[in-house]
Amino acid sequence: MVFGSDSLAQMAEDYLSSGFNRLFILTIPSVLEQLSPVLNSLTRGGLLLKINTAIEAEPSFADFEEILSEAETFNADSIAGIGGGSIMDVAKLVAALLRSNQQIRSVVGIGKVKQRKTHLVCMPTTSGTGSEVSPNAILLDKENNSKSGIVSPFLVPDSAYVDPALTLSLPPSVTAYTGMDALTHCIEAFTNRFAHPMIDVLALEGIRLITASLKIAFNHGEDLNARSKVSLGSLYGGICLGPVNTAAVHALAYPLGSEFKITHGLANALMLPYVMEFNLPATENKYAEIALAMGLAREKSDFDTAVRGIVFIRRLMSDCSIPCHLSDIGITADAIGGLAQSAMLVQRLLKNNPKEISLNDAESIYKAAY
Repeated sequence: MVFGSDSLAQMAEDYLSSGFNRLFILTIPSVLEQLSPVLNSLTRGGLLLKINTAIEAEPSFADFEEILSEAETFNADSIAGIGGGSIMDVAKLVAALLRSNQQIRSVVGIGKVKQRKTHLVCMPTTSGTGSEVSPNAILLDKENNSKSGIVSPFLVPDSAYVDPALTLSLPPSVTAYTGMDALTHCIEAFTNRFAHPMIDVLALEGIRLITASLKIAFNHGEDLNARSKVSLGSLYGGICLGPVNTAAVHALAYPLGSEFKITHGLANALMLPYVMEFNLPATENKYAEIALAMGLAREKSDFDTAVRGIVFIRRLMSDCSIPCHLSDIGITADAIGGLAQSAMLVQRLLKNNPKEISLNDAESIYKAAY
């Protein structure tokens, strides 16, 4: 892992000494100008490059198949994902299934990818998903309008380069939504039923960094110090996803994305305070620790301190112009039953939640969020 403003140059230097010579790059058009010095350096060094900028939204299985075919035709010996979570997720899956006899649908789930033969590098251009260091990838399944998760240690990149300068041009809304995604990773890892003491340290530090700097990054996008702190918090959140992963916030957020095309970060932000309120009786001591990490004073009880933390998150959302209710983004009350049924299918995450969630519970949380 390389973190800091020299990460782009370091990536080029490392690649030129790696021995690989056919690099397939997935990225987004908006960063091509920033990447041009590095790409020119790689080309001058003798590398053959193929650049794909086709991913515009959450990728589907069909999108993945097309990109995998392009990488096969190019005969890539290395893959780089430079972009947001969707870009990096596809890059990870392409690297895993290139020159493999496995098909994409056969690896959906946990631990089903058998191996990866292709070198993989990831570099985020947002501060949210942490995909550059996680074993997770998500694809949209248009057949049943749901999100499918692929989890495997073979999806962890060989190298991750986090350059906060790549996030300076993010619009305020994307800054806010992706920052809340990263914050949710840290909160759900820390309060997870399978929490781990080493991950707790990273999760709390991620919470501290993000909550102290997200509003500044939202209001002053050019502030590299604030961008760096949110980027580091996001990196910590991504590391949390491997050993521990997320829980009910993500499970209830997924149907908002698949059924209503709500961006992943916004969907998480919308559900976060309501799931926290639901979980509060089961984990008030940990929510109190989260509030303290946010810089709040300790109240007379863990419960009161935890409540202050939830209020703080609502205020942070408001300060970053994030909608606080499902009705604010056009979702109608008659959709709640279907959303709850879809969320209950995401048992790989619901099982991590500190408080068990039934179908009726899921409906109640959506109603509270409405």
